[in-house]
Amino acid sequence: MRIRNLVVVGLLAMPMLALAAEDPAVGALNQRLLVLQADMATADVAPFEKLQAQQAIAALAKAKRKDVEDARYLAERRVAIAEAASRTALARREVDQLERTRSELLIEASRRDAARARQEAEQLRVQTQIQAEEAERLRLAAEAETLARQDAETALTSVAGRQQQRLSAAQQNAAKLAREEAELVSGQKLPASKFDGRGEVYTFAGDAFAAGQAALSGGARNQTKALAEYLNIGKKGRVTIEAYDSANGVGQRRAQALKDALVEAGVAASRIQVTGKKAASTRARSAEVIIAP
Repeated sequence: MRIRNLVVVGLLAMPMLALAAEDPAVGALNQRLLVLQADMATADVAPFEKLQAQQAIAALAKAKRKDVEDARYLAERRVAIAEAASRTALARREVDQLERTRSELLIEASRRDAARARQEAEQLRVQTQIQAEEAERLRLAAEAETLARQDAETALTSVAGRQQQRLSAAQQNAAKLAREEAELVSGQKLPASKFDGRGEVYTFAGDAFAAGQAALSGGARNQTKALAEYLNIGKKGRVTIEAYDSANGVGQRRAQALKDALVEAGVAASRIQVTGKKAASTRARSAEVIIAP
């Protein structure tokens, strides 16, 4: 590639050198243009600006005496524009590369944080299970002595409660990091979410569907892409979709449309159950996606 560029530059230089013998300005401008053509970093950028510069230099070489000043000014401007366009193209390439590198680093950091949080949650789950087994052994051993059993159960209940709080906090932290990873990877925002007695609940607002319709809006479809990515991180379990509308059958069709969008985005269909509810859809809620704890 470099040899071919040098050959092209040599061929372009021959007529330019002949013209330079007549006007030193032509030679100087040709030399600046040849530097751009010979440099591998700028040889393939700003081709239109370089062509315009070549044409302006050729026009300068052929200009009559009364037009030389204007032709020289135009040629100098065209060469300067070609140089600036080449520098701008190189800078844009560097910025694009830096942006790609930054995005890759952010995604990798998010994945590592999420993996660490899942590992901590699993360790706490095992610790909780071990403590539960130990609690059962102590309870059976103290069965003959009521007072001792009550004291043991009180102590163990307190320990289990604290451990459950730690486990719940770790699980919510892992879910937070997984949500951030899902949004980074998918490039979309998740719906609003909360934790309640049913599990982790994602709520689609009223504008997710047109009035009385079951087709997802563009914004809701983007949210399902992020939600699908989140559901596939850590292989979370059973998912229930509940959708609402006061018209017969619309809630069921909305729930099915959400399921279809999640399946299309990569979630296994066997994990998802759908339920339509004959109840009014509101601005704040037209459907809920419930992830079992």
